[in-house]
Amino acid sequence: MKISKEEIIAVLAPFNPWWRNQPIADLPGWKRAAWRELNRWVTNPPTHRAILVSGARQVGKTTLLLQQIEALLQQGAPAANILYATFDHPVLKLAGIEAVLTAWREREPRTDGTEYLLLDEAQFIRNWGTWIKHQIDFNKQRRIIFTGSTMPLVEAEPESGVGRWHTIKLTTLSFYEYVQIKQLQLPQLPTVKSLTELFEWPASDFYRTQELAPSYTGHFHEYLIRGGFPQTAQIESITQAQRLLREDIIDKVLKRDMTALFGVRRILDLEHTFLYLCMHDGGLLNITDLSKNLEVKRPTAQHFIELLEACHLIYRLPPFGYGKDILKGRFKIYLADPSIAPAVLLKGKRLIENPDLLGTATESAVFKHLFSRYYAQNVHFTYWHGTQNREVDLVAEIGDEFIPFEVKYRTQHTGMRELKGLIEFCQKRQIKRGYLVTKSLDDFGLMRDLEKLALTSQIMRIPAPLLCYWMGAMEIQES
Repeated sequence: MKISKEEIIAVLAPFNPWWRNQPIADLPGWKRAAWRELNRWVTNPPTHRAILVSGARQVGKTTLLLQQIEALLQQGAPAANILYATFDHPVLKLAGIEAVLTAWREREPRTDGTEYLLLDEAQFIRNWGTWIKHQIDFNKQRRIIFTGSTMPLVEAEPESGVGRWHTIKLTTLSFYEYVQIKQLQLPQLPTVKSLTELFEWPASDFYRTQELAPSYTGHFHEYLIRGGFPQTAQIESITQAQRLLREDIIDKVLKRDMTALFGVRRILDLEHTFLYLCMHDGGLLNITDLSKNLEVKRPTAQHFIELLEACHLIYRLPPFGYGKDILKGRFKIYLADPSIAPAVLLKGKRLIENPDLLGTATESAVFKHLFSRYYAQNVHFTYWHGTQNREVDLVAEIGDEFIPFEVKYRTQHTGMRELKGLIEFCQKRQIKRGYLVTKSLDDFGLMRDLEKLALTSQIMRIPAPLLCYWMGAMEIQES
């Protein structure tokens, strides 16, 4: 559709205040861990590639881009050579990328130096994969940073992006980031650079940490309800925060993005599928049961699952093993953030009052923190299923090493009887170290009496609030 340059410039100008020597308004001073990786790739890229910042809606991608622009301006990049455009805007979406660039250069003539194109919600650019490939291959003076809440072309035409862009996955806020963004005044915990350090701690360090940590537990439970979306995390009313989150997911992702990008017509069936997953968060996906209950065909249900994953609303965790083990096994489903289920299902604060719901939300939070911490290191995550329905919730595969995590978030301490799955896995795989994620702060430290089972593995008990806090802090420290 033909859109005049004047109309395009009228949209671009308010989004690019630096063209008028004006500061970026309402930009938070605190930065996500992912910003450091983004800044490295923008200012000193190891190779010439575009940068894709991928994540769910309202997770903070736009703020990340604007903080990068502020850093570029402070480093002396010419304001005229920096363009921010969001293709979620109907005018820019209709105009197309080339018309936007032409209008930009008419408004701001190019000066010497690198051009920086920061393109928000780039999935709405027509043939965006081909366009970025062409830019990277033939325009070495441009740095392209783009975001996407749903990037269908990444899956549809993977070859077009090989060697053309570097992906930075932005998950929801970690518990550590949540504490920082809300400016909570809590006792300072010991710094932990790796969970393996805990195996060398003396007993006094565990006692000292237990004394410092009680105030973290209440905030961790509120974090599970409010969630890791920056906007909703800072809203005082939990009811309002959950309403906004529910509207963003149901109205914008399921009803708008799915129709615009994937041509989904059966929106009600898709919504019912998502509600089913919210009710089975952290559980094994029984696609036959889902299809029967929702009265949709199995291929349709499977397609909906794939679309929800493409929109960063869920994670699919495969079973541990190779070949037939994976083909015959069922995937485990985790929501992208533990706050999604209580918000969508209108549960309010009841999550805290229900031990089963609280345990499920904690397991989802633990997985998200582990995934966010290790995804850049190509760590493969699975769950393990053994004999007599014994399971291990999470297994991280790092090189030739397997590290199991079992989540038992309940009031009573966990004994050997409740850890048959973890013990069987450790015995079969000769595991060196494993982790039991607990609830009580005094359920913290190295498990004893494993020698009675002829088990050479070491199992560390660690309360979930501490695990999630330290995981988020490690991500910041390394970035």
